Amino acid sequence: MSKLLDIPEARSFILHWGEMGTEWGVNRSVAQVHALLYLSDRPLHAEEICEALGLARSNVSNGLKELQSYAIVRRVHVEADRRDHFVAETDLWDMLMKIAAERKRREMDPTIQLMGELAESLEGRNDVPAHVRERIGRMHEFIGTLTGWYADVRDLPKPTLVRLMKLGRGIARFLPGKSSD
Repeated sequence: MSKLLDIPEARSFILHWGEMGTEWGVNRSVAQVHALLYLSDRPLHAEEICEALGLARSNVSNGLKELQSYAIVRRVHVEADRRDHFVAETDLWDMLMKIAAERKRREMDPTIQLMGELAESLEGRNDVPAHVRERIGRMHEFIGTLTGWYADVRDLPKPTLVRLMKLGRGIARFLPGKSSD
């Protein structure tokens, strides 16, 4: 483990991943645990993670549970060692899709359900300003469109996803309403 942390770029990556995690709504220590496991070439047990990152055991345990709930870290067993060890998903596309699926489940699904209930509740109500009904309805439609797009894309084969992402801006220039930069 010390060899990995002797590499300044590895340490910078782990620190930066922790900082970026906070920007994405993920606890800094959870993101650092993920970064360490992602860079590691072998499974690590919790004590190694604590020592490497200088984190309390409770932070590491909670972080590992959180990362496992996203399915981007999994527990593995190492022969002749009774401790649980952990490895990170290293396929970036698989990691992206797993994170997107979990965030959709946690964030988008409850939101679209609530927006639908609110929009239905507001139908035909004259005691609520029209702009409130309209905006809640638009939000429900928008989130429905977004989750529909996700459903269409999530099962595409990885090579197709890669091609789609790489096309990026090239497609946008052919779409109507695209302003020039």
